Amino acid sequence: MSEQIPPPRTAAALAARRQVTQAKVDQVRRTIAELRRQKSPVTVAAVVRRAGVSRTFLYENPDARTLVADAAGQAAAQDRTGARLDPQNETPWRERALNAEDALKAAHAEIRTQRTRIAQLMGQIRDLETQWTDESIERITTENTNLKQRVRQLTQDKRTLEERLQAARSNGRFQDRRISQLEAQLLDAGQKP
Repeated sequence: MSEQIPPPRTAAALAARRQVTQAKVDQVRRTIAELRRQKSPVTVAAVVRRAGVSRTFLYENPDARTLVADAAGQAAAQDRTGARLDPQNETPWRERALNAEDALKAAHAEIRTQRTRIAQLMGQIRDLETQWTDESIERITTENTNLKQRVRQLTQDKRTLEERLQAARSNGRFQDRRISQLEAQLLDAGQKP
């Protein structure tokens, strides 16, 4: 069983919805007036952005759709008549358009250059990746491990040899002292007849 909403609540919900819709239409109207004052083009995108309404609302609501269409039509008509009446305004516009075209061409050229460079670098990466097979990577890893073990062994052998050298030097000094003591004893014994 479905519960039916009492008619007063339905009427209140519909009234609230109408109120919200009317507020959005008023916001669209104010936005269009503001765009005209600023001499900005009246487009659906501009109205959506500034009025804070959705494109769906503009297309589905007949009042909002009519407002935008009328404003866009009037703006286009004024632009055509204004361009005919004031050819001096066309010169700066034309210069800006040419500058924009030049900037666009430069941007496209830079993009092409960057894409070419990226393609070259990606090719180099692919070349480097294909040079190393799994077998060669495994072989190099094994060789690296063997070399590390060899370095550890050589380091240990070096320590051992340094200790032996130090002991040999110490023995050499001790023997030198012992020899000098014996020589001194021999000289003393040779002088005592």
